[in-house]
Amino acid sequence: MKRLMVFVLFVLMVFGVSVVAWSDETSNSMGQKKCKCMSMDHSQHGSHMGHQMPMQEDTKAYASCKYCGMDREKFAHTAMTITYDDGTVVGTCSIHCAAIDLAVNMGKSVKLIEVGDYNTKKQIDAQKAFWVIGGSKQGVMTKNPKWAFEKKEDAEAFIKANGGKLATFDEALKAAYSDMYDDTTMIRGKRTKAMEHKH
Repeated sequence: MKRLMVFVLFVLMVFGVSVVAWSDETSNSMGQKKCKCMSMDHSQHGSHMGHQMPMQEDTKAYASCKYCGMDREKFAHTAMTITYDDGTVVGTCSIHCAAIDLAVNMGKSVKLIEVGDYNTKKQIDAQKAFWVIGGSKQGVMTKNPKWAFEKKEDAEAFIKANGGKLATFDEALKAAYSDMYDDTTMIRGKRTKAMEHKH
């Protein structure tokens, strides 16, 4: 019970930070909210910043997820890359683990968050992406799937075939935090069973 209370307090704290961090500035035709801390002049940054990095380059630099250790190339269609204002870059397998990193580093300003396009696996701007929450496809590190698409028509085609609802990055990130307890419990359960089978 004590662990549960600590976890609930953690999620509530994260929600408070995420609400404060996001501004009401519109970033695309969906009316997505743009985080002021993520605004940047792409022309003034290095090779990773300012363009959409091919997944092959990204996975060479950040081969495994910082938090779960999963192969990011294998999960290129959900892998995320977070670049902070201080120059540090973190690679994760999914928005689940990206949400953890953003919470752990809540004191850092974010320059750019990228995510793999579901179809092309190319790293794209997560803020500008068209997200789909839910549907019949099994999610990565979550019971409630969250997929990103560079093109709205691709997201709509996915929904038509697999279900789910169109969403902004802010909504997908909020859902990741809402799902954190259930998803973490699920992941721990699977890993415990896997360890038991080894013995």
